[in-house]
Order: sequence, then C-alpha cells, then structure tokens
Amino acid sequence: MSANLEKSFIQQLRDNQNIIHKICKLYTSDADSHKDLFQEITIQLWKAFPKFRGEAKFSTWAYRVALNTAITLYRKSTRSIQTTSSEKLNFFISQEEYNTEEEEQLKLMYKAVYKLNDIEKALVFMYLEDKDYTEIATTLGISEVNARVKMNRIKGKLKKILNP
Repeated sequence: MSANLEKSFIQQLRDNQNIIHKICKLYTSDADSHKDLFQEITIQLWKAFPKFRGEAKFSTWAYRVALNTAITLYRKSTRSIQTTSSEKLNFFISQEEYNTEEEEQLKLMYKAVYKLNDIEKALVFMYLEDKDYTEIATTLGISEVNARVKMNRIKGKLKKILNP
C-alpha cells in the first residue's frame, strides 16, 4: 500500500478510535478481551480500507466494520467459552466526571444493555451516540423504519430489565 493510504488510515483511525473503544466495551467483559477486540477490529479496518470508497463517512463505515467484527467474534466466543459476569466489567468512568448516583445509573444501564442481543446492543449504542436513524439504518444494513421500530421495542425491553 502507498504511504499516503497508510497515513490516511492512521489519521482516520486516530480520529475515530473512541467509536471502536465503545464497541469493544459493549462486547467484552475484561481489559484483555477489550484490547484483543480493539486489535482485531483495527486489523479488519486496515484490510478493508483499500475498498473504502468514501460513499459514507469514515465513522459510519468504521461502525459497520467494527460491529460486524465484534458480533462475529462474540458469537464465536459464546459457543466455546463461558462469559464473565457483567459485574466484572471495567467502566472507563472517572469519578471527577460523574457523581456517584450517575455512575450507578450508568452501570445499571450497561448491565441492562449487556443482556440485549448483538443487533440490539449495536442499535442502542448508535442511538446513545446521537446517530440519526438514517445513519443507524445504513450502518446496520436495515431500513430506517425497521431501525425506529427496533429501537422502540428495545426501549420497552430495557424498561422491563431496569424495572422488573
């Protein structure tokens, strides 16, 4: 690959690495798994980067590659390895930024989201990132109407999980 392509990839990855970290946080339960998934997503992005046509924003394309990689690896791991309790999740939240009550609410929300299926997690993640339904639909490969309907159902599901 050319040096310009490599520089472009590195810059785009730097600018969008928080997307990947957030996805890793959703689909892993410990720091080592997080690092492994981040590395695997980076490898998949690098392999696919020459085919990136720029028809969508890099972030949208990165979401799609990252989510597909995470979902694929998550499904493989759940077939062969018992998952860790969500209570062992490391939350990257500093106490300076959040008060205790907010932090506890976030932990409860992550526990609830952790119980959702792969696609539901991805949809919630993008919704919480303030992505519009058009971008969510494009990233997940579903219609905009389907994304809205799924999100409404997920909201109901999360309410039941959080308020049994």
